[in-house]
Amino acid sequence: MTLRKDKSSTDDLGEVFVISVAAELAGMHAQTLRTYDRMGLVTPQRTRGGGRRYSRKDISLLRRIQQLSQEEGVNLAGIKAIIELSEEVDRLRAEVEELREERERQARPRG
Repeated sequence: MTLRKDKSSTDDLGEVFVISVAAELAGMHAQTLRTYDRMGLVTPQRTRGGGRRYSRKDISLLRRIQQLSQEEGVNLAGIKAIIELSEEVDRLRAEVEELREERERQARPRG
């Protein structure tokens, strides 16, 4: 099967892929990707017509989901909790960095 990129769509990370290509890249069936989308495990971009478009970040997440499920034995509810906690950690790290930068700005001598 040939990998086809949807050249008409891009995201902040670059290229995006239609569901069949994303499924192939992630080593899954397209129906599995649809299920993960319905469950909120991965949220691909949507076209105006409702078609899913997966970024490289989405594909990386799909591979991580597969690893947690198949190699670590984590169920999908557990995987969802892991993803949500990881996103919260990322959000908090960004907030800490913003606060650190603000503190540094305030500590600089003015003049």
